[in-house]
Amino acid sequence: MTGPLTGIRILDLTAMVSGPLATMMLADQGAEVIKVENPRGGDFTRSAANRQGGFAASYLNNNRNKRSVALDLKNEDGRAALRRLLEDADVFVQNFRPGVIERMGFGEAAVRDVAPSIVYVSISGFGEAGPYAQKPVYDPLVQGLSGLATVQAGSDERRPQLVRTILPDKLTGVTAAQAITAALFARERTRTPQHVRLSMLDSVIAFLWASDMGSQTFVSGELPQQAAASFQDLIYETRDGYITLAVQNDREWWALLRALERPEWGDDPRFATAALRQDNIDARLELTQSVICGADSAHWLERLEAEGVPCAPVLTRGELIDHPQVRANGIIQEVEHPLAGRLRQARAPARFDGAETVEWRGAPALGQDTLAVLRQCGYDDDTLTRLERAGAIGVARDTVEEKKP
Repeated sequence: MTGPLTGIRILDLTAMVSGPLATMMLADQGAEVIKVENPRGGDFTRSAANRQGGFAASYLNNNRNKRSVALDLKNEDGRAALRRLLEDADVFVQNFRPGVIERMGFGEAAVRDVAPSIVYVSISGFGEAGPYAQKPVYDPLVQGLSGLATVQAGSDERRPQLVRTILPDKLTGVTAAQAITAALFARERTRTPQHVRLSMLDSVIAFLWASDMGSQTFVSGELPQQAAASFQDLIYETRDGYITLAVQNDREWWALLRALERPEWGDDPRFATAALRQDNIDARLELTQSVICGADSAHWLERLEAEGVPCAPVLTRGELIDHPQVRANGIIQEVEHPLAGRLRQARAPARFDGAETVEWRGAPALGQDTLAVLRQCGYDDDTLTRLERAGAIGVARDTVEEKKP
């Protein structure tokens, strides 16, 4: 099966989420991704909780459509094997702390000695310079340093709050995937190899600036703090659950009044214009909530939709699986992993006209593809046996042949 990136080979030395998510997105689009892991445990997410058949959900959901090659890069034979893999690679991705990959012998200069035109990608936590460059990094630290936790709180004066998902990790993965494809395109056009550098901190700050840093935009007129328009969100409690609705313009405002049967709000001077409705947002939201709590979600969604008010139910993680909108678009797929069993996964969100859907392959066992990939590089069976016995490579035993979903 082919995808838009069919024919691209990526060597993925990343672990955790940001790097693996980026390369999985590229694998979903047809790239051959070879996940290079330490034979002694591999990617840390392999040992995470919520496991089935020896596989953790976190690992499964960030590493499908890849091949696993286990190499001990502290062993010269393991490093030699990686250099052989580099000869035919288009992209090299690593997310070690700055300086570590150079000490391992695979900094940019060393890699280009083997593969001069390769796209070299370095993903870091806080960036390659500055007082935090060498610090260990996890998602909450980036949420704090980037200002995201304060944005989530609603005001600089409120207690900061974490977003309840690892947004910096995942956003960095999406940003890296886009940057890699841009670098590949540039190489195709100009024949110039690229070194793509990005950090979790960079990615989150750029993400926030589009909508949350207005108070910091004008250099000569910064606000001393970011004040909150309201500490209420746009979630409304009904008699049996929750819904959300958003009203942006006059047409939608009057549609809401019709749906709620509250035409008198239209004469309230506090709500006469969009600007005034924003200035008086607390009063507006409180009035809306006072009405919505009197009936069930289905009642309000029907009335709101009939009047053209943008609205939706607020679903739990379990409820979204069976929602008709999700089902109609085939967003959640059930697939059979040969070792972990029946899985649900979200399909790749982008689809391409004129390209076949890439065949789904479950995330591999550690070292599942070591022998096959190294044979393609010219290693014979006697050499592979010697390398395995010496601990230079790791090989998964007793794996089950992949089944089609």
